[in-house]
Amino acid sequence: MKRSTLRVVIMGASSGIGAATAVAFARQGADLVLGARGKEGLDDVARRCFAAGGRADTVVVDATDADAVASFAREARAILGQIDLWFSNVGSGVVGKYHDVPMADHRKVVETNLLTHMHDAHAVLPIFLEQDHGIWVNMISAGGYVASPYAAAYAASKFGLRGFSEALRAELGKRRDIHVCNVYPTFVDSPGFSHAANYTGARLSYPPGALAPETVANAVVKLAHRPRATTVIGAPAAAMKATQLAPDLIAAGMNRFMDAWAKRADPARDTRGALYEPPHGASGIHSEPGRLNQPRSQPATNKALVAGAAVVAAAVGLGLLRKQRADQ
Repeated sequence: MKRSTLRVVIMGASSGIGAATAVAFARQGADLVLGARGKEGLDDVARRCFAAGGRADTVVVDATDADAVASFAREARAILGQIDLWFSNVGSGVVGKYHDVPMADHRKVVETNLLTHMHDAHAVLPIFLEQDHGIWVNMISAGGYVASPYAAAYAASKFGLRGFSEALRAELGKRRDIHVCNVYPTFVDSPGFSHAANYTGARLSYPPGALAPETVANAVVKLAHRPRATTVIGAPAAAMKATQLAPDLIAAGMNRFMDAWAKRADPARDTRGALYEPPHGASGIHSEPGRLNQPRSQPATNKALVAGAAVVAAAVGLGLLRKQRADQ
């Protein structure tokens, strides 16, 4: 973008990817408004932003409340003057077999992962249309393409979010300076698992090589300068889309992996995590400080996913080739 100072709003900014993205924009001297449920987390991220050279105002807001989000958008615009980029990053999860998880928790995950992003878009798009420019960055995840056994509500919300975002992009197609950008990272080493509800009976942990939140943050910052519809991080975009050729096969493989993991992992009590209330204190950017020095290569699960997608794509291609020869 040509403007010297970016004016950025981040919803879900108090930890993990949202916090890392706030700091990354702050390093570029951006002016920010940060929203989330937890004041302590927001205050911590604001301090990080000031230390990085940016300016960050914070507003405690419940993203599940559409009226509160609309008010937040008006306040953010008043603070910044205008909004160049809005990052919708609110998310939650519950891990466990579908029938083992209370229906209220499934409902909360869908509300948090889908409706909050719809609230964001409904609040900011009128501002973008009036300005005749703006970038809406929508954090989805690889779960928007690949079904997630043990996280059925998460999968439902992410598949729905992808469809919602693509519909908005079509509606705004004639507005050349208004962009809808979807971001699909694979596993990210953030406090997300510690915030998740867990009904597996096993302790949640990230696989070795999970993406650093900063890697995702840098990708979001790039979208401020070169918006694009789809950004996949941690796996080739073509392979991610190829999973749609045989979704049941990929999901079955993931389910077998999760079954085996649940049997091997350390035991843990059921918990609702931060599904209904913000966590106490500041959660920071990473899951564990000790993981910062680990290699950031693709997780074994992501490699298996990509390999599986490639096999599926090759099989489909071979089938089409044979059909073409048979028709000649």
